[in-house]
Amino acid sequence: MEAKNNRIVIAIDGFSSCGKSTMAKDLAKELGYIYIDTGAMYRAVTLYCMRQGILTGNGIDQELLRCKMKDISISFRLNDATGRPDTYLNGECVENEIRTMEVSNHVSPVAAIGFVREAMVRQQRVLGKDKGVVMDGRDIGTVVFPDAELKVFVTATAEVRAKRRYDELTAKGMDCNMEEILANVRERDRIDSTREISPLRKADDAIILDNSNMTIQEQKAWLMEQVRERTTN
Repeated sequence: MEAKNNRIVIAIDGFSSCGKSTMAKDLAKELGYIYIDTGAMYRAVTLYCMRQGILTGNGIDQELLRCKMKDISISFRLNDATGRPDTYLNGECVENEIRTMEVSNHVSPVAAIGFVREAMVRQQRVLGKDKGVVMDGRDIGTVVFPDAELKVFVTATAEVRAKRRYDELTAKGMDCNMEEILANVRERDRIDSTREISPLRKADDAIILDNSNMTIQEQKAWLMEQVRERTTN
């Protein structure tokens, strides 16, 4: 664990299904930092839209969503069994519900809405204001915390990412199709990289981590070395 007076903000950005959340959670646990899953926040908003009829076959009712944003409360609570934080939507644990393919298929358009991103960014900045946080997402190093002491941009091939997502879902007993997942990964890449508000891009001072062929342990060792360089100098 790092000394309290030497704590930093660690921003981990990158493409979907790169394992950002897993590495960020493990890194936070190792350092004694707070982990904030910003992707889960957008997934929770998407789930809310699906439940409330805001998201339909005709698209997103943005005016209704704008009115409802004040009713959306997202928080994280530590799961004693897993040792990791679960996502709560208005006091209800929705950790499993937000990981389904149905949510995955709709999260990028919801996350591209300007007033949704503004609301989430405000929450994220409050959560990270005292430092000692690891935050992962799409625009952490470019928008949420542009002054973060360590910025990592994670990438991997679309095929590798789709296989990881497939393995994750099947391990949970969910019925899924590899081709559908690969198409979803590529479509999310397109939407995330071309959206008008806070598009996915590498911050100028971020370090690229291509983990296509890396093990979890190799990633962890690499990340810990980056942290040491920024907290011991």
